[in-house]
Amino acid sequence: MSGIVLFGPPTAGKDTISTRLTEHDKRFRQLVKVKVGSGRTTGYRVVGRAELEALRAADRVVLETERYGNIYAIDRADLELMHAAGHVPIVHLGSIAHLRMFRAAVREPWLCVLLWVPREVCGQRSTGRGDRDTSDRLAAWDAARSDLAAAPRDESLFHLMLRTDRLSAVAAAGMVARAYASPPWKYPEAALSEFVDEDCSVSH
Repeated sequence: MSGIVLFGPPTAGKDTISTRLTEHDKRFRQLVKVKVGSGRTTGYRVVGRAELEALRAADRVVLETERYGNIYAIDRADLELMHAAGHVPIVHLGSIAHLRMFRAAVREPWLCVLLWVPREVCGQRSTGRGDRDTSDRLAAWDAARSDLAAAPRDESLFHLMLRTDRLSAVAAAGMVARAYASPPWKYPEAALSEFVDEDCSVSH
């Protein structure tokens, strides 16, 4: 019942690398999250609040988050169906608290990967892809940076940490796929703060 968590701020490459992973191996599939709200619908299962309430009542919500005025949820049944079909789910997260909650909920080891870009690159990518809410994306980057800085130094969070402004999506996906294929997964010795602050790319 394992899978891959791609963690990172907006524009770090979660969608692109998920696509490259699927191209690399058809077993890898990005989880379609449940969404309540407006905006982009591609890659989501859009539901109303009543249906979300039903999922909650059935204890099917593994994780529920709110961002950009929308609610996003992970349906346990979707994960189970993916595993039953022989797929390796790829889940996107952007908060340390949500990562902890997810790992506690699934109870199985998942390969956790941090994708990172500098703030300037985040802004450039957001503008380049035509986002109308680049300021919100930058605010989310700031929140992610603060979140990572606040994580206890001795807490093991990520097995792989990649700077996606220094790697092509194909190269990054290849590194993730190779790591997933080589359990048990180890944690890098370098601290999270060193990776983010000193612009070093560390992976084991």
